[in-house]
Amino acid sequence: MYPGTFAATHPDRPAVIMAETGEGLTYRQLEDGSVRLARTLHEHGLRRGDVVALLSDNHPRVFEVYWAAQRAGLLVTAVNHHLSPDEAAYIVDDCGARALVVSAAKDELARAIVEGTPGVTLRLAFGGAVAGHDDYDEVVGAQSAEPMADQPRGGDMLYSSGTTGRPKGIKPNLPERQIDEPGDLYIAVFKPMYGFGEDTVYLSPAPVYHAAPLRFGATIQSTGGTVVMMHRFDPEQALAAIERYRVTHSQWVPTMFVRMLKLGEETRNRYDVSSLRVAIHAAAPCPVDVKRAMIDWWGPVLYEYYSSSEANGITFINSAQWLERPGSVGLAGLGTIHVCDDEGRELAAGEVGTVYFERDQVPFRYHNDPEKTRGAQHPEHETWTTTGDLGYVDDDGFLYLTDRKSFMIISGGVNIYPQEIEDVLTLHDAVYDVAVIGVPDDEMGESVFAVVQPAPGHEPSDALAEELLEHVRGRIARYKTPKRLVFTDDLPRTPTGKLVKHRLRERYAAGEFAVL
Repeated sequence: MYPGTFAATHPDRPAVIMAETGEGLTYRQLEDGSVRLARTLHEHGLRRGDVVALLSDNHPRVFEVYWAAQRAGLLVTAVNHHLSPDEAAYIVDDCGARALVVSAAKDELARAIVEGTPGVTLRLAFGGAVAGHDDYDEVVGAQSAEPMADQPRGGDMLYSSGTTGRPKGIKPNLPERQIDEPGDLYIAVFKPMYGFGEDTVYLSPAPVYHAAPLRFGATIQSTGGTVVMMHRFDPEQALAAIERYRVTHSQWVPTMFVRMLKLGEETRNRYDVSSLRVAIHAAAPCPVDVKRAMIDWWGPVLYEYYSSSEANGITFINSAQWLERPGSVGLAGLGTIHVCDDEGRELAAGEVGTVYFERDQVPFRYHNDPEKTRGAQHPEHETWTTTGDLGYVDDDGFLYLTDRKSFMIISGGVNIYPQEIEDVLTLHDAVYDVAVIGVPDDEMGESVFAVVQPAPGHEPSDALAEELLEHVRGRIARYKTPKRLVFTDDLPRTPTGKLVKHRLRERYAAGEFAVL
């Protein structure tokens, strides 16, 4: 299925609504607009496998661009609009985009990357004029809304969030089918798992340029539901949107849970969230205490999955299973899990190693980087791939993640996983955000270093630092306690909640220890 199915049966049903304003697109509008844009792209010479880039805030038109690419056999690359001009231009140029669609809300960035993206031959701007770009409504509106006879299914080529270095383009294998033919992986995997259907009202509070918000929104539209998209996440406004639109399904990252839990009980209880049937979360490990608090509040509606933008494998776990195995991310739902040591030898249950998923074929490659593609493959089994996470499986096959391999701290020859320490500090009343990294240490090789953003009402001080360190000492092994704790006004996170730790390492390894 795809949106055209429901444009024919329920043309006036909302396909996407902006939570704050009610602005949106019906299925008929989404169908007509995506057809006209597909024709525009075809007229400008784009053919199967070519790339159209998208630079936009959260806006209904994002899905019009997405579905135009899907029905023209193209790849869509959504660009993080928080990037610098050089970073954004790198992605548009690296992906080989021949067309670029921008939102006027990102006018400054759109204009700044023109010179650095010479391969783009068609530039369109919606929502207002942008210098150097043609008017979207004028150009696209001139096309027919009659679907083309040949509508090969496209895909997306998204870029990793760059938490460990420069973003990598993740290029999929394009399917050999038409847009209206079955075979979509997300529908096959997630529709039965979460009960997506025509009565689904799906709240999407995250930036739509990321993989999960974009792909899940498209999946909802492929099954006839309505996407309620927030312009940006705000904890109280998210609760208000659930109540206002009677949201049935939603997707979150753990930092959003933390922000909502810290609203205070009176504020949280002000909103009716009883319509929620499924609250999906992924993208980053969720601290056990945070998840338990969310289940206590919302009930057993939390469903976690573990995957990646590469979609090399997936695990699933529901609330009941998680309460029996706190901390697990579930059983394999796509691919077979293998946990291996640094030499590639498979490990027994309970032993920590690199997590691989085995598939029939390698489902992706890193664009313009065969070395990174090979680095993601097992040394002996090329169809076993990893994104660098560490973990272990229990005797029943449930996966537990410990951290990313690149984040692990080796101090005095002992492996220390920052995630464990971060989880201990996350719900402390004085902590708004926290990151733990390893910094060079002449004696130990690396030492544990914590960076804390204090919660409102708490001022940085030696006393607070000692209180937080004592809090850690009382809950995990003392050798894992940070040797140093500093305070900061802000931590570098992607809008989906992932810590950009390489920036912290660069800052503090260079000796920027302005503590209080």
